[in-house]
Amino acid sequence: MSVIVIEFITLDGIVSDPDGSGGTPAGGWAFRHGPETVAGDKFRLGPVLDDGVMLLGHRTWRLFSRLWPGRDDPFSARMNAVPKIVASRTLTDASAWANSRVLEGDLADAVKQERRDVIVTGSLSVVRTLRAADLVDEYRLLTFPTILGTGERLFPAGGPPEYLECLSAERAGAAVLTRYGRPGSV
Repeated sequence: MSVIVIEFITLDGIVSDPDGSGGTPAGGWAFRHGPETVAGDKFRLGPVLDDGVMLLGHRTWRLFSRLWPGRDDPFSARMNAVPKIVASRTLTDASAWANSRVLEGDLADAVKQERRDVIVTGSLSVVRTLRAADLVDEYRLLTFPTILGTGERLFPAGGPPEYLECLSAERAGAAVLTRYGRPGSV
C-alpha cells in the first residue's frame, strides 16, 4: 500500500484554488493554461485508479461530486468508479457521488489499515495530517509556470525538512508532472 498525493501547484509552491472555485483573487491559475493541460489522467494514475481508493477532504469531495458524475469519457468513468473516502467532521451523506463514504474514526489510523493504494487529491488538510504522521510515500505534482506570491503552500515555511527522490519528470501541456518519493520507498 502506498499513499500518493496529487496536486496542481505553482512554481512558488501554492496549491490553493487552482480552478477558481474558491473565489480567491488569483484563483483559476491552473485552468488559464487551457484544458489540454488539466484534462484526463495527467497524474499518470493508471491502474492505481482501478485498484486503489481516493481519499478526499470534504471541500474537494463537494467540488468533485458536482463535476465528475455528469461526465462520461473514459477517465471520468474511472474517477466515478473508484472507491472514495471523505475525511470530514461535518459531512454525513456522501451519496451525491457514486462509491463514496464518509470516513469513520481517525484519519491516520484508517490510512494505516488500508490495504489498497490511497490517492489523495487536493485536500490540503488531509495531506498535512498524513504528512505529520509520516504516511505520504509519493507526491505527484503538476507544476504550472505561474508565480502567485500568496496562497496556501503545499509545504509551509517552518515545517520539518523532508528529503525526497525525483522519480520522474515530464512535460504535460504547459505544466510539468514531477513524481517524488521517499528514497527507496516507491
